[in-house]
Amino acid sequence: MKKTGSQIIIECLKKEGVEVIFNYPGGAVLPLFDELAHAPFQKILVRHEQAAVHAADGYARASGKVGVVLVTSGPGATNTVTGIATAYMDSIPVVVLTGQIPTYLIGNDAFQEADIVGITRPCTKHNYLVKDIKELSRIIKEAFYIARSGRPGPVLVDLPKDILVESTEFKYPDKVTIRGYRPVYEGHPGQIQRAVTLILKSKRPVLYVGGGVISSNASKELIQLVEMLGIPVTMTLMGLGAFPGNHPLSLGMLGMHGTYRANMAVMESDLLIALGARFDDRVTGKIESFAPQAKIIHIDIDPTSISKNVKVDLPIVGDCKRVLGKIITLLEKEDTHAYKEGLQKWRRQIEGWKAIYDLNYRQEGMIKPQFVIEKIFELTRGEVIISTEVGQNQMWTAQYFPFMKPRTLLTSGGLGTMGYGFPAAIGAQIAFPNRLVVNISGDGSFQMNSQELATAVQYRLPVKVAILNNGCLGMVRQWQEFFYEKRYVCSSLEGVSPDFVKLAEAYGAVGLRATQPEEVVSTLKKAFSIREPVVIDFVIDPCENVYPMVPAGEPLNQMRLI
Repeated sequence: MKKTGSQIIIECLKKEGVEVIFNYPGGAVLPLFDELAHAPFQKILVRHEQAAVHAADGYARASGKVGVVLVTSGPGATNTVTGIATAYMDSIPVVVLTGQIPTYLIGNDAFQEADIVGITRPCTKHNYLVKDIKELSRIIKEAFYIARSGRPGPVLVDLPKDILVESTEFKYPDKVTIRGYRPVYEGHPGQIQRAVTLILKSKRPVLYVGGGVISSNASKELIQLVEMLGIPVTMTLMGLGAFPGNHPLSLGMLGMHGTYRANMAVMESDLLIALGARFDDRVTGKIESFAPQAKIIHIDIDPTSISKNVKVDLPIVGDCKRVLGKIITLLEKEDTHAYKEGLQKWRRQIEGWKAIYDLNYRQEGMIKPQFVIEKIFELTRGEVIISTEVGQNQMWTAQYFPFMKPRTLLTSGGLGTMGYGFPAAIGAQIAFPNRLVVNISGDGSFQMNSQELATAVQYRLPVKVAILNNGCLGMVRQWQEFFYEKRYVCSSLEGVSPDFVKLAEAYGAVGLRATQPEEVVSTLKKAFSIREPVVIDFVIDPCENVYPMVPAGEPLNQMRLI
C-alpha cells in the first residue's frame, strides 16, 4: 500500500523506537501533525523551539536514547540552531525534523523559507533536504543511525511540505550503508598492547576522563580498571559521573575551575590516559605547558579529535567500552597488585596537594551557593538527576556535588548555553517520570527559557528549579572583577529581575524563597515533597566567586585560589 510522506515518517519513527517528540507546530508541518494525532508517541509542546532541542538533548543525555524534535519552517527551524549547536559540541544524539516550503518554491524567498540545511551544516553531524519522497525512509533511517553511532551528534532532516503529502510505496531499509562513514569500535590490538606496556611502566599516571566514557556506557569498565590498578581519576565537566565523585581515587574535575589536586596531578604526571575526551581549552589551559612530563595515550572513537589540540604519543581509535575491556583482559595476565602498590607514593603526593588546598567556603551571613548545592546532595544522597545552566551555578555544581553515576549531570559544556538547563531537566523528567530532577540555575540563565514553566505545568512534570540568585550575571561579574578592574558593565540584574516566586505562581507552578542559611534545608525538603513544578529563589551572597580559577591562557598550575 502507498503511504504519504507524513505517514512514512510516522512509521519510520515507530521502527526506530521513538517514544517522545518535542515539538512546536506551524503551517509547513501541519500534514505531519495531523498524522501525529493517531500516533503512539508522547507529544510535548514546548513554548520555544530552542527549548524543544534542549529538552530532547536532556532526554538523550539522561536516557541514552535519541532525542527527537519536530518544528516548522523558517523561524521555527532557525530557532533550533542554538540547541543543535549545543548538542553538537557535547556529542549528543538528536534528530531534528524541520518543515520546509514546497520544493517548487525553494529559492524564491517564499513565506517562512530559510536554508536551514546551509545554516546548520557547521553544527550538525549531518543534515538532509528531502527532495524525493522515494528517498524519505532511507534518509530517516540514516539520520538515526548517524546520530547514535560513532561519536554521537545531532542530525537535521528538512521536510518540504509537498513531500509530506505525496504518496509512495513504503519500505524501511534493513540496514544502513554510507560510503565513507564506518566508525571504528574495536581499537587496534597492537596499539592496545602498547598502551598496557606504557601503563605498567608509569610511576605517576592519571586517567583523564571525558564525556565519551558516558556516551559509550563504559563506566563499569572504568571502575574495574581503577580498582585493578589504583590509578587516580580526573574528569572533565562532561565526564562527571563516569567515575564516582566520592571515590578515594577521584580527583574531581580538572581545568579552569578544577580542583587543586587534579590540576597539579596532571601537571606532574608521567602518563596521561585520556578516555573519550577532546583536550579543549578549558581543560588544558596553556597548551604548550599542559602535562609537560607526561606521555599521552588517547582513546577516542572520533579520529579527528586525536592530536587535534594536543599531540599524543599513543592514539587508539575505538569505542571506550570495548577498548577498556581489552585493556583489562590484557592486564589480568600481569601482576597488577605489585603495580598498584608501587603507586602508593604517587597517591600520597596527591593527598598532600589536597591537604594544601581543598574546595572550601565559609557559610557566614548570607546564603552561600556552595551550601545550597551540598544540601541538595545530602538530602538526595546523590539519587537525583541534576541539570545546570551556565556560569557560576554550573561550576559550583561541578565542584560541590559529587556525581556518583553516569547520566545524572546534564550541562552545556562545549557551547556554554545559558537557558539550557531548565528545558533539559524537562526532557530528563519525561524520560524518568518517577525520579527527582533538579535544575540548578542562575537568575540570569533562568530567564532565558523561563517560559518553559508552562510546559512543565501542562504536562505535570515535577521539575525543581533552584535559582542561585545573586542579582547579576555572576561569571561575567567575576571576570570583570578579576580582569577588568571591577568595571561592572551590563552585568547587574539587581532590581530588574522578576519576583521568581510570583513568576512561578503566574504559570501555575509553586514558588518558594529562602533568604537565610537556616531556611535552606527546610525549603529544599518542602520543594522535594511536592509533586509539582517548583521554583526556589535562593537569595545568595552576590560577591561569592568560583575558586580555584586558572586565568585564560595560563598553565594549569597557575591557579587563583582566593
